[in-house]
Amino acid sequence: MATIPLCSSDDLSLPGSLQEAVEHGEVFTRGWVVELILDLLGYTADKDLCDLKLVEPACGGGAFLTVVSSRISASCRAHQRPVLDAIDAVRAFDLLGRNVERSRTLVTETLREEGWDPEDARRVATAWVKQGDYLLQPDAEHRADYVVGNPPYIRLEDVPDDRMAAYRRACPAMGGRADIYVGFYEVALRSLDPGGRLGFICADRWMRNQYGRRLRHLVTQHFSMDLALVMHDVDAFEDQVSAYPAITLISNRSQGAAVAADTNRSFGAEQARDFADWYLKGEPSTVTTASYQAARMPHWFPEEDSWPAASPGRLAVLEELTERFRLLEDAETGTKVGIGIATGADKVFLTKNRDLVEDDRLLPMAMVRDTTSGTIDWDGTYLVNPWTADGELVDLEAFPRLASYFEKHSETLRNRYVAIKQPHRWYKTIDKVDHRLTRRQKLLFPDMKLRIHPVLDEGGLYPHHNLYFIVSDVWDMRVLGGLLLSRVAGAFVEAYAVRMRGGTLRFQAQYLRKIRVPDPAAISDHDRAALAEAFDRRDVEAATEAALRVYGLAELPD
Repeated sequence: MATIPLCSSDDLSLPGSLQEAVEHGEVFTRGWVVELILDLLGYTADKDLCDLKLVEPACGGGAFLTVVSSRISASCRAHQRPVLDAIDAVRAFDLLGRNVERSRTLVTETLREEGWDPEDARRVATAWVKQGDYLLQPDAEHRADYVVGNPPYIRLEDVPDDRMAAYRRACPAMGGRADIYVGFYEVALRSLDPGGRLGFICADRWMRNQYGRRLRHLVTQHFSMDLALVMHDVDAFEDQVSAYPAITLISNRSQGAAVAADTNRSFGAEQARDFADWYLKGEPSTVTTASYQAARMPHWFPEEDSWPAASPGRLAVLEELTERFRLLEDAETGTKVGIGIATGADKVFLTKNRDLVEDDRLLPMAMVRDTTSGTIDWDGTYLVNPWTADGELVDLEAFPRLASYFEKHSETLRNRYVAIKQPHRWYKTIDKVDHRLTRRQKLLFPDMKLRIHPVLDEGGLYPHHNLYFIVSDVWDMRVLGGLLLSRVAGAFVEAYAVRMRGGTLRFQAQYLRKIRVPDPAAISDHDRAALAEAFDRRDVEAATEAALRVYGLAELPD
């Protein structure tokens, strides 16, 4: 792993910009949160902790080390071992010299208060806590049975360029405009011995956003996501911060059972002990209290492009459906999800003037406004179509009115990026027209809507780029439309989609593809009729009632 030299005595060894970034990124954890993480991991005094290795990547003010010291002391007493036997049981790092000194002092004081010889306590503290950059330490310093802590919150662009480059070399998962906590996850996970466990309290944004994708891939492919305990409204830190934290437990083993949990602002030390007791006992499968709710799932979600966000109960249902049903987009049923045509110059390519160009150069377009009522109410918009049925650009000499129209708007068309790249094809739209799509039945979905809104085009219209579409070789589109109108299908999109201001959802192709559906042939005639009728009447409740039967669900949790 790449290294950058560091002095070892004080904060002045750091470049000013890095020291400022580190100080800004410090968020100190409350003691009861540390106790909770260690309990959940099973790092307890009944084990012989001298023979286990715990690493803390960024010890900060020593919150974790204080509790760890106390537990190791109790373990030494229980197993009749001197505290010096624990000299290699912990390694903690920090970039700031004052944090190193403070942490050593807290460890020393804790061990002395526990009755250990002051000199032995000092030797242990000195051995445990080192000044250094965890992300750039030699691999030998990392191997661990447990990695715990609260990684720093520092945007990668706030780090000096040379160190940023070293971080990117050392941590391939830290792509894009990541926060460096992604690198802490990556290095920690790679350091775990078989069966080893990571327990971090950290921002949970990596579970869903783009810069966390490589890290999600790493976890999905090589580790077991054991727990995601969301604590957004909990007073988990010494200072008030908007960090969107969650406690995350990940193990170096094949994916096993997982727990999704959420809390509210009343969650504190007492509730944390209750939750840990429930988690460690393994029963029952769900729990709901005034302070938290949680659900056990057989597995975590298998895909790494995004992990869903919803209540624990709903996540458990979605995970079950993910296990039992196929994806909506499926080669076996010929079901595809796509997006309508982007032109790059709608003011030129879209018209309501039927006499503008040759008749066969006008293609009826479905627009978002045509779908508002739930049925197609076409307003007469056409695409001025430069594409042949074979997917080639037309010869403008064969269409003089089209040629004249495009020449009239030549400056606008030629200044588009797509035309600059291909100047000889200056009059093309960004996307090709697939004329087969015009003739097919298809379900259309407006890009932005408060809830899922499938609308059936019986054929004859081509979708604009603000509409997504679904076509299928097997599905009765009214039956599928009823299924997708239901709250069950909507729950998939709500769990994955970007939510805009006011609660509006983005119904983009990548989110529609998350929906799981049954085999069309497995739906009874009664339920097929119920779904189709509910779709025709735009009756969400009736569609949901039928969908619950089809999916084998008693209810859909909030």
